[in-house]
Amino acid sequence: MKFKKSFIYLFAAVFLFAGVGESFAKTLKASHQWPGTKRKDGKFDVRHEMVQIIADEMKKANVGVNIRIYPAKSLYKPKEQWKPMTTGQLDISAFPLAYAAKFHPEFDITLMPGMVKNHKHALRVNNSPMMKTIKKIINDAGVVVLSDAWLAGGFVSKKNCITNPESVKGQVFRAAGKAFNQMLEGAGAGIQGMPSSEIYNGLQTGVLDGANTSSGSFVSYRIYEQVKCATPPGKYGLWFMYEPILMSKKSFDSLTSKQQKALMKAGKVAEKYMTREAAGLDTTMEKAYKKAGVKLSYMTKADFDAWLAIAKKTSYKNFATKVPGGQKLIDQALAVK
Repeated sequence: MKFKKSFIYLFAAVFLFAGVGESFAKTLKASHQWPGTKRKDGKFDVRHEMVQIIADEMKKANVGVNIRIYPAKSLYKPKEQWKPMTTGQLDISAFPLAYAAKFHPEFDITLMPGMVKNHKHALRVNNSPMMKTIKKIINDAGVVVLSDAWLAGGFVSKKNCITNPESVKGQVFRAAGKAFNQMLEGAGAGIQGMPSSEIYNGLQTGVLDGANTSSGSFVSYRIYEQVKCATPPGKYGLWFMYEPILMSKKSFDSLTSKQQKALMKAGKVAEKYMTREAAGLDTTMEKAYKKAGVKLSYMTKADFDAWLAIAKKTSYKNFATKVPGGQKLIDQALAVK
């Protein structure tokens, strides 16, 4: 009888620790603000897809780590994800870094008008001294970068096409960060602060006349249903934003070395996907807005220069004088050719 009981206990132990698999895996929570469902074009938002790729890669790696994704701000509000990452309450987030500039004002450099010129330039900026400084601040705050990601963006308006600074006068705009707010105010626009997930409602209710955001968000949030004209990035896009996949350092440090290596490798797979997709997001925006009957307009070199002149008197000046080491960060960013 004792032998029989011992055999049963041994069998149960083997079953529990070797046979049940995923139920004993560590589950990480990943949060972001974008839809987790397919759009009309059959694609997911690129930032959701990046997180999903990391989750899929970790499943393939079979190292005892599962990732549960909470899209569409279902776990945390968009701008409230940074602090929980620093404390380990939130494990992973697809996060526009400038959203955390109230904690670390240096982060506003990652959404500075005209700082990043195009998608290829963004890749070079990733390896610049400026980004090394930014990543040290991220790391020192208790957060790890799993994947780099830069998204281009543009303008939309319910009233008219946005090209030169004169075209925004008297309109109320949403811009993603302080630097763009300052530039738009310098051009005579009013400002309403909100995450990109609230732009549609802001336009619909009349709180907003226009907005800045990424090409990806312009499509994923169906903003084409609320506007008359859109200005895609085109050849002279002003708007580039750093939107990496981040992870709590506390959560990362709790993993085994094998799990950490698998996670960093998964992050690189997601980053390569983003690098392939980035420029295509701008084309997708153009197609979606044309199909919806929205007029498309593009900035000229003269328009771009006029905006940059205002940005240097407002955004750049404020950043250089009010942010510790601000001028050095600007110089480092502008040194990337």
